Amino acid sequence: MKMSEILTVSFTLFAVIDMLGSIPVIIALRSKSVQINPVKVTLASAVLMVGFLLAGEYFLQFLGLDKASFALAGSIVMFILGLEMVLGIDFFRNDPDAPSGSVVPVAFPIIAGSGTLTTILSLKAVYDEWVIGIGIAANLIFIYLALHSTGWLEKKISKAGLLTIRKFFGVILLAIAVKIFRGNL
Repeated sequence: MKMSEILTVSFTLFAVIDMLGSIPVIIALRSKSVQINPVKVTLASAVLMVGFLLAGEYFLQFLGLDKASFALAGSIVMFILGLEMVLGIDFFRNDPDAPSGSVVPVAFPIIAGSGTLTTILSLKAVYDEWVIGIGIAANLIFIYLALHSTGWLEKKISKAGLLTIRKFFGVILLAIAVKIFRGNL
């Protein structure tokens, strides 16, 4: 088994999805009486991520694009997401007035947004599908547990702690983006 590859993919997706960094957003949604169902969010995220893992290449072929070009473009998006996380600057903005609920905006675009889907296809240029599938599954378990434990996490992890975690994974994401870019150039 390629444990180092599974860990790399899992941590890459963990950094891009940034579930811990999204906890404050989810807490804010809950404070507005938005009902967030952890099972529904996890299943919707799974459908989006696995669907893109399995059919994303066909979509690219339909558009006349190759995986290496998409991986290069995806690595640039990942690099920008990493910069966002480290610098605290929003390059990509979500509509704060979007309809609330488990699927929108939590499953999409907070968890399985464009950054996550781009990353999945970028990773596919380097790693086997089964490795990415295991990485997705590991992240889905974490997503469910984090959503289920939002109230507890709010009490246990300070805002400074969440910020530190976000910046740490931002640096990791930057390094992985450079690796993918260099490997597909």
